[in-house]
Amino acid sequence: MPDALDVICIGEALVDFLPDAPGRRVRDVGAWVPGPGGSPANIAVGLSRLGARAAMLGAVGQDEFGHFLVEHLAAEGVDVSHLRRTDEGRTGLVFISLSGKGERSFSYYRTRSAELFLGERDLDVAFLERTRAVHLGTNSLLFREAQRTVLRMARAASAAGKIVSCDPNLRLHMWPDPSDLKALLAQLLPACTVVKLSEEEIEFATGERDAEAALAALARQGVPLPVVTRAEKGAVFRWRDVVVEVPAPAAQLVDATGAGDGFDAGLLFGLTRRYAVVDALMRASAQELRELVTFGCAVGSRVVEKLGAVAGLPRRDEVADLLPPLLR
Repeated sequence: MPDALDVICIGEALVDFLPDAPGRRVRDVGAWVPGPGGSPANIAVGLSRLGARAAMLGAVGQDEFGHFLVEHLAAEGVDVSHLRRTDEGRTGLVFISLSGKGERSFSYYRTRSAELFLGERDLDVAFLERTRAVHLGTNSLLFREAQRTVLRMARAASAAGKIVSCDPNLRLHMWPDPSDLKALLAQLLPACTVVKLSEEEIEFATGERDAEAALAALARQGVPLPVVTRAEKGAVFRWRDVVVEVPAPAAQLVDATGAGDGFDAGLLFGLTRRYAVVDALMRASAQELRELVTFGCAVGSRVVEKLGAVAGLPRRDEVADLLPPLLR
């Protein structure tokens, strides 16, 4: 009998190239350091470091960068049995430039990259049945087949009582017609148990500019636990018509890359440790969820204190004192 999983992360795995020092434009960087990237892959690493059983489902190129990703994720303890290697596209690359204040700009090399060829061959119902939760992004879903496949995965997981989490992690420049992304979100988000948006994303995703109004809009779509992250101000979530604000701990900003992924990893770790199925989650109190969202903010704050999306993801012993009592 295959081992059970806590979370299957579905979507892009990329190689991030980080500058040897912040404060330079891409053209001025003297040396680059490669590392694993892509929001779902980052979340899988974050979960594994916290002690969860995480898997990555997606596609990478049949190239050296694809091998790099598979090997690095496996070394982090991530199940890569469903991270397929394909010759349909090359592994996507991202060069990240940082200002002196830790703000980011990106140079992408991922036109028709391997991640976009997620499709029907990747739909493994037996694999999905092994997990407590699935987590989805949207950046690898430009092609119709990938969209159909992920919608089927989300709906199948939801019907089986799994927690379905989505962080769209919007990158509008990738979409030739952003209205296609709006249409996808309209189908995908109602299938989700948890939806996390940043403040910058709420207007596109919900049509609302105010965080509380955005949470209400997501609740009307049937999302039980909508969350909006607000950088150094923490997060706000809605549970049973009650809006709860959660502060973020103080952090020394080095690089904001991956802060949301760290938040997602912390929150999903708590949700899957505490609630094995959606029915159990639906009996949670607002106070319990406040503790779990607080832990998510704590993990996210650790990420921004180091360069890159992965270096700051903490291991469980590093945040043991921050674990909510209900997770100890």
